[in-house]
Amino acid sequence: MTLPNPVPPVLPTTTGEIWHVRRIFCVGRNYADHAREMGHDPDAEPPFYFTKPADAIVISGATIPYPPQTADLHHEAELVVAIGSGGHDIDAASALTHVWGYAAGNDLTRRDLQAQAKAARRPWDMAKGFDNSAVVGPIRPGPLGDQPITCTIDGKITQSAHLGEMIWPVPVLIAHLSRLVTLQPGDLIFTGTPAGVGPILRGQTCVVTIGTLPAASVTVI
Repeated sequence: MTLPNPVPPVLPTTTGEIWHVRRIFCVGRNYADHAREMGHDPDAEPPFYFTKPADAIVISGATIPYPPQTADLHHEAELVVAIGSGGHDIDAASALTHVWGYAAGNDLTRRDLQAQAKAARRPWDMAKGFDNSAVVGPIRPGPLGDQPITCTIDGKITQSAHLGEMIWPVPVLIAHLSRLVTLQPGDLIFTGTPAGVGPILRGQTCVVTIGTLPAASVTVI
């Protein structure tokens, strides 16, 4: 019997290279207004993380089926950081040297399942790490300053903020996460979502834009 040989998920880049996805880390409640809209105190805790499987990746422009076992699929617009060189106990002052590039992303969430998990004090895995739950635009190399981040549903703005509103900026997140796990090339970090998360219905198209980065678009049927 031949054992299967899984193929790593890949993402396009603006340079024409192919990015091989290793792991996906996601940061919770990294914008104060979003923390408040979810009923939490943004000053009460350090960064915390959850993960998605690498094969949850959806390339921008795709059409995906409405996920099973939910009646409340939500969008969460996020900046995605692509790690180009790994490390452990990375210092915040040098953290950006480990970044290859950035992308727009959408952390799709089965909100009803997340609410059930929270109420039962259980993990969020099935609310966050389901098939087709990580929409990512093409990765662009180079630095990225403070940029506007916007989410639209069929052209209507649902989320609007600036990356500078993050509670924990990218260098702090990289440094903190690298104390918990050794970061590796190919890792992606979803850096949290601003206020305004909400439902995506069947037949709708959701687009996340971040400044001059390529958009992350998905249509749900």
